[in-house]
Amino acid sequence: MSRRLRHLALVPALCLLPVAALAGCGTATGAHPGPRPSTAAPSAHSSPTASPKPPTLAPGPGGLAPVFSHGPRDAAHKTVALTFDADMTADEGPRAAAGEHFDNPGLIDTLRALKVPATVFMTGRWAEEYPGEAKAIGRDPLFEIANHSYSHYSFTADCYGLPTLDGDTDRMRTEVERAFTAIRTAGVDRPMPYFRFPGGCHDRRSLHAVNALGVTAVQWDVVGGDAFATDADAVARQVLDGVRPGSVVVLHCTRSAAPATEQAVRKVVPKLRERGYRFVRVSELIGASTGRH
Repeated sequence: MSRRLRHLALVPALCLLPVAALAGCGTATGAHPGPRPSTAAPSAHSSPTASPKPPTLAPGPGGLAPVFSHGPRDAAHKTVALTFDADMTADEGPRAAAGEHFDNPGLIDTLRALKVPATVFMTGRWAEEYPGEAKAIGRDPLFEIANHSYSHYSFTADCYGLPTLDGDTDRMRTEVERAFTAIRTAGVDRPMPYFRFPGGCHDRRSLHAVNALGVTAVQWDVVGGDAFATDADAVARQVLDGVRPGSVVVLHCTRSAAPATEQAVRKVVPKLRERGYRFVRVSELIGASTGRH
């Protein structure tokens, strides 16, 4: 857990840059407006009867998966998406069995109490460990669940010390597919066709690999800095200083590694509402970017 989350705490300045400038996270492409073709692979979508389909972005040149980092910068319609990574790796089961908490039900309850919609990027291993919580989050209309890989291994080399998939594109696709399977098995009928790379790290090879699965890669433009933080005020200040119209904020849904997140959210939400911001899920930001409101 520490290697996975500490990079977000150590490099907030880097990750506040637009996606195209995330030098530490591989070579990223920009978002390409336009709806995702209807032929997207079913593994990234809900059941065939679900309607309407969630908004996605069109693939980039050369068959690369599209990358989304923020919505429209419309000062007249100030929206912001809070996203929470529910991280757990394939080898952390013994730690959970010993009592370490990789979930954060108090945070989810706070979001419900404050009526804040949010997007949770969930690893497949997290969904397996906490199937009841995954199901409850996924079936609550306030939230949406998206894919954060199965094991939280990096899709590129040199990604803040994360274990890597060694450039194996078949393993990359399997990681995404296996996570969708685990999330659905937990009872989430309609996971969103969005994927967040572990560590945010990606390159052309990894973008090409996941494009076949019909997903939109979702990054961020504001780092909450909650990884291993114990000062909720500092986390709140970092979020409040970074948010602009259309921002995507990355935070975490893991008690053991991000213990200050719930209190930080309690501070951030009223302040942003005072500034005229409306909280939305990532799907709404993507829909606004593609003209699908």
